[in-house]
Amino acid sequence: MSRIGKKPIPVPKDVDIQIEGNVVQVKGSKGQLKKEFHKDMLIKLVDGTVVVERPSENKLHKSLHGLTRTLISNMIEGVTKGFEKTLELSGVGYRAQKQGNKLVLNVGFSRPVEVEIVDDIEIDVPDQTTIVVKGIDKELVGAVAAKIRAIKEPEPYKGKGIKYKDEYIRRKAGKTGKK
Repeated sequence: MSRIGKKPIPVPKDVDIQIEGNVVQVKGSKGQLKKEFHKDMLIKLVDGTVVVERPSENKLHKSLHGLTRTLISNMIEGVTKGFEKTLELSGVGYRAQKQGNKLVLNVGFSRPVEVEIVDDIEIDVPDQTTIVVKGIDKELVGAVAAKIRAIKEPEPYKGKGIKYKDEYIRRKAGKTGKK
């Protein structure tokens, strides 16, 4: 049995959760999320906790069990606390700024790169070399942060590019002189 899947999810008092078949809707202080899960998963609200059960020991059901529980847990955490990812720009002249509904990045290309900000995501630029992506949907926050990082991934020789705050860049030695 899935160790993660069988753990009940506690629902905080300020969170309203509605379960209709395989559709779960969660409302909290930060907003609301709605997600449809696999039709075979059994999702129940029992005594202020959400319990996910699987109908059989089928390999598909086993893999969906822990996934469904984690996704519901992330929805509850998102509407109460929210999620954020921090990106850092490293390189000479690399900088970011927010202009209206766009994030403008100067990362060594001939022209600045403009990124449209999605409606459900909030992007802060506390200083020129730091970008903070915030939101209530963990999947969307990660996708937007990955899209920004993909514009100029960090390279292994000088470490220039856009990286996550806690990411370690594996460095390579450069060319050596004549022998």
